[in-house]
Amino acid sequence: MTPPADRSAQDLLDAYLEALWTGQELPLPEELAGLTAEDEHELAHWALDRLRQIPREPEIDFVRQVGGLLLDFRSRRSPWNAAALRLLDDTYTFAATGPRLHEDWAYDVHAVLHRSVPDPRGWLRLDCDRTNDARYTVPAYPFDPPDPSRLPDLLYPLETGAAVAALAVMAEEWQAEPAPVRSRPDRDAVLADARTLLDRYGPTARFWTNATAAAADPAHDFLEAGLAGTKSHGFLTSEYLNGLDLFEDLGLIAVADAEVGVFWSFGAY
Repeated sequence: MTPPADRSAQDLLDAYLEALWTGQELPLPEELAGLTAEDEHELAHWALDRLRQIPREPEIDFVRQVGGLLLDFRSRRSPWNAAALRLLDDTYTFAATGPRLHEDWAYDVHAVLHRSVPDPRGWLRLDCDRTNDARYTVPAYPFDPPDPSRLPDLLYPLETGAAVAALAVMAEEWQAEPAPVRSRPDRDAVLADARTLLDRYGPTARFWTNATAAAADPAHDFLEAGLAGTKSHGFLTSEYLNGLDLFEDLGLIAVADAEVGVFWSFGAY
């Protein structure tokens, strides 16, 4: 199926802005140069107009402002994107959705962890390691996921409320967190963003986690425990690459009829 014109233009612009943000010097793609302010291209036109107003020098300021524009553009693309950025953009996390193509959803989750499938709706992915050269050594870095046949043995079901809380605490840091979600003044807003993300998968979605506390209690109180108080089966590589040790993780998997969502928080030093 050919994507709608507005989505195609927005996807192309997203990739272009990200390339500029990472320091690449690229000409504006021809497909974007001719966009007008018609309704189907309104957001892309707005972002291009903002981009043209950013001075190219000094380069460090240009890159910084492009980064801010990219975040703003992604937030405006959908409420889901905006919630993901508010909740998880400041922590070391992975958030991605893939299509449900198998009866055994473990194969679909495995594909997401290996970054081998796109988001079915073209929505935001949070994946700061997707271009990390550590992936030449560990292709799924920072993950070293088990074979799909073993994956369910390392996961436990969660009730919806517990899944929301598990995702919410991914806004915390693993070490020396000064403000756990349970005591933040914006606690309700954090939980609302987590709920927005999981609502994507519909009312019949099922949730799974690698947190061992859920083995005995699918309604485990993740807010009370906090991220640093959560023990889990590790899905991370033990390889020491690029001077970074990976030491703890918390994962949440959403399984729906058409999609699987994967959210993961990493502890590293």
